[in-house]
Amino acid sequence: MAQYKRNGSGMMGIKDAADYLEVHQSTIYRLVGNGQIPAFKLGGQWRFKRDILDEWLTAEMQKNSANNYTLKRK
Repeated sequence: MAQYKRNGSGMMGIKDAADYLEVHQSTIYRLVGNGQIPAFKLGGQWRFKRDILDEWLTAEMQKNSANNYTLKRK
């Protein structure tokens, strides 16, 4: 697994974010393109902050848990 705090900032590029989330790089590009994942461009390259990705993951898991619960109760 990649070292995510190389420079102490917790900043990641596409490859590092894909490794961190354990998905293919094309999935990251798709999520970025659809505005579904928090990211910003710096010098023409997509960047991600690890702590913000962690918050996003938590929110997504809670959203999915709520949806699963609703589906099971119907």
